[in-house]
Amino acid sequence: MTEGKRVVIIGAGAGGLAAASDLAHAGLNVTVVERAACEGGKMRQIEAGGVLIDAGPTVFTMRWVFEALFENGGRKFSEALDLTPASILARHAWRDGSQLDLHADIAASAEAIGTFAGAQQARAYLQFVAECRDIHDTLKDSFMAAQKPTAPGLVLRVGDLRSMLRTRPFDTYWSMLKQRFADPRLRQLFGRYATYVGSSPFKAPATLMLIAHVEQEGVWMVDGGMRALARALRHLAESSGAKFRFGADAEQILVRGGRVSGVRLRTGEELPADAVVFNGDTAALGDGLLGDGPRQAVDRTPRSQRSLSAVTWCVKTRTRGLPLSYHNVMFGEDYEDEFNAVFKRRTISHRPTVYVCAQDRRDNAQPEGPERLLMLVNAPPDGDRTAASREDDGPMEECVLSHLSACGLTLDGGLGQSVITTPQDFHALFPATGGALYGRANHSSMASFARAGSRAGLEGLYLAGGSVHPGPGVPMATLSGRLAAARLLSDLPNAR
Repeated sequence: MTEGKRVVIIGAGAGGLAAASDLAHAGLNVTVVERAACEGGKMRQIEAGGVLIDAGPTVFTMRWVFEALFENGGRKFSEALDLTPASILARHAWRDGSQLDLHADIAASAEAIGTFAGAQQARAYLQFVAECRDIHDTLKDSFMAAQKPTAPGLVLRVGDLRSMLRTRPFDTYWSMLKQRFADPRLRQLFGRYATYVGSSPFKAPATLMLIAHVEQEGVWMVDGGMRALARALRHLAESSGAKFRFGADAEQILVRGGRVSGVRLRTGEELPADAVVFNGDTAALGDGLLGDGPRQAVDRTPRSQRSLSAVTWCVKTRTRGLPLSYHNVMFGEDYEDEFNAVFKRRTISHRPTVYVCAQDRRDNAQPEGPERLLMLVNAPPDGDRTAASREDDGPMEECVLSHLSACGLTLDGGLGQSVITTPQDFHALFPATGGALYGRANHSSMASFARAGSRAGLEGLYLAGGSVHPGPGVPMATLSGRLAAARLLSDLPNAR
């Protein structure tokens, strides 16, 4: 029975919003507490140059996840947001002057790769696409959209060991790319998908090839940015009766009689609850930031297993040279050294790969006047170890601008008027993470199984967000919220 059951959800990121919608629609009394001033979590915007710029996730994929969520809430996703499909998935450039677009149309990408690197590499790409699809289809229902399995349990879900081995869990992503692509630029291009889950392609399992298929199924640009998605998710939850409290900082998850009993806010107010959904990085629980009660409910994330952090710049400026698409990647010369710098030397490469999201672009359309850019380089997740020093911003910005120029792109205004976010800033936004943006790094065949599932080791406590199963990214975090809600509902007495 759900009547009268009270649930407090800590955190209004994608996972918390999804859980709020499903639980409220099921008839529970749902309250979402969020210390920020609005919903979204990592789907945040920053004001720079008098305009709002998406400063978190920028790639919208896996539309089916949101369509299913809205359908369950009695709404149509197509009526909640305006989406524009991207015909160019991403534009890539190198310091040697070469450029390559990946297209939504596979044949167009194959033709572009043939012109770029030769017919044999175009054939290798088509084989790669087929293998990515196979891995994705094998794991979509058995892993991504299902409650967290054990390794043996996943084999049973997949059906047999041979099918499981086809997902290539014991090969590194980079070794697989070396087998398929002779051109090192293509290895860089497709290896970048490992960074979507905060990992190095040199350590991550080849299973992450499935991310390439996720993009191939469709990338959309969201009118109003990803914050518009967060607003739509909040409105969906509210339409089913969920209540939101912003500026409400959860201080402690209360425990009585060996189970969750509520949440205490930093103001001292206590919110009684029959269950709590924690939509934050599990590192905060493991470090005791929500009290001693839930500290043992999750495994701690060792510093050495943290995922990537980042340095980002939000800027409004005019651009010259390389015509930007919405998503753009300017590759550095030594890809392996970039990841060695982050994960071994704990620093940022002197010539890092730079991601540029040109948020006023629609494929090849050229905006008039200054445009909104989010720029990002990978960084070590050590934001809790060293104090932020803005004195280092100058050399880093010079390095980034020099690299962009070598790849053909010039920012007329430089980065002088930009708003910068460092690992220290991300650590402040997402406590106990050191600035890691994706939970644990996927750096072994068993890394995915090391993530917590939707039910924590404390009765009445459930987990959602990018640090838990099925993993990081807005669609996956949304799935985690739905899985947490489903588990919570199944645990209720007389649940259907």
